[in-house]
Amino acid sequence: MVENVFVLMPAYNAAATVEKVFARVPPEARRRIRRYVAVNDGSQDDTAAALARLQKEFANLVVLTHPANRGYGEAEKTLLRYALAEETQVGIVLHSDGQYSPEKIVDLLEPFDRGGADLVQGSRMLGGGALRGGMPFYKFVANKALTAIENLAFGMKLAEYHSGYMLYSRKALETIPFEKLSASFDFDLEMLVLAHVKGLRIAEVAIPTIYAGEKSHLNPIKYGFDVLSVVREYRRGKYHAM
Repeated sequence: MVENVFVLMPAYNAAATVEKVFARVPPEARRRIRRYVAVNDGSQDDTAAALARLQKEFANLVVLTHPANRGYGEAEKTLLRYALAEETQVGIVLHSDGQYSPEKIVDLLEPFDRGGADLVQGSRMLGGGALRGGMPFYKFVANKALTAIENLAFGMKLAEYHSGYMLYSRKALETIPFEKLSASFDFDLEMLVLAHVKGLRIAEVAIPTIYAGEKSHLNPIKYGFDVLSVVREYRRGKYHAM
């Protein structure tokens, strides 16, 4: 069983949701989490106050701050850099908006516990529950279409590439040059691509799809073009040269 598990949370304008996410972490997961690390990425609401309240309840919560918003990828880099420096065995990227289920943390750790993965992605597209969970139909179709293109381009067989519920082993963080990657939402995709290029073991675990009116900061059109750009750059050899 892996130890020294960190939960890594990018937080941007998450005052209305972040405390609810922490409240949903189940006891069996809390017992395994050594440290929570949140980065307040230049929020303009009361995210800082919400995180300060959480620190009174969670003594093992560390809050990092970007004075100005740097973007999702840069927030992740700050978190992964911290996790590496603190010698985490597994870093769990859990978003602060509530769309990824903290209740699945123990299930997501299972591939690491049995020594079968270097990177785990929580997948909404496994198990056929994406639409039942409220994923908008246009997002479902776009996810399926982009995933088909990506699987063909990368020579992989993942159910999806677009979940941000990502778990990284220390080996993955030491192997993937994440500092060179995107500052935006295609950061997670680039991590998957480089894990594949570097020969790391990737596992998928089914997670529920949750859409309950949370505000997303992702522009789907820009994101789609960013994904296609990653595919193009992969075919040109960019990631193999890293």
